[in-house]
Amino acid sequence: MLSLPCIVERPATPYVALRKDVTLPFDDEIPAILAQLSAYLAQRGLEAVGPVFFKHNVVDMPHLQMEFGVPLAHPVEAGGEFTSGMLPAGHHAEITYTGPYDDLITVNAVLIGWSKHAGLVFDSRRQPDGEWFAHRSEILHNSPAGESDPRMLRTTVTIKLEDGTTYPDA
Repeated sequence: MLSLPCIVERPATPYVALRKDVTLPFDDEIPAILAQLSAYLAQRGLEAVGPVFFKHNVVDMPHLQMEFGVPLAHPVEAGGEFTSGMLPAGHHAEITYTGPYDDLITVNAVLIGWSKHAGLVFDSRRQPDGEWFAHRSEILHNSPAGESDPRMLRTTVTIKLEDGTTYPDA
């Protein structure tokens, strides 16, 4: 099931994440990545204040520079493979999908197509290694660990829009 695409305003949100370069498909890597993120949080006494997200920093299909992270209540410093920062405030194009993760490439394409058709401009730029995004994430509201039926997995795809434009739907 797919929601209608919409524009939402998101606040700036502190986060911590494990940064990785991956190549699609990378499904087999996800359990180890999430275990490493969970161990990092536990070792530092950090508590997520929202669901896990997969942030797409640079996209050059099928290669992605990603951050696998969680939102936090306050900013922290991170090091090594881990990074921290603020997810940027602003208007975002979003769509929510309930179903298997295998469909997320299509869900992203639907949101991108709708945004282009609506004349929306992403906060992104082309660079030699692909397209860089200020914030493009898949927010995993539940996971296979807690939901055995893949048809019930709920994911929101969100892409930050360029600043300086007024969006009446937000």
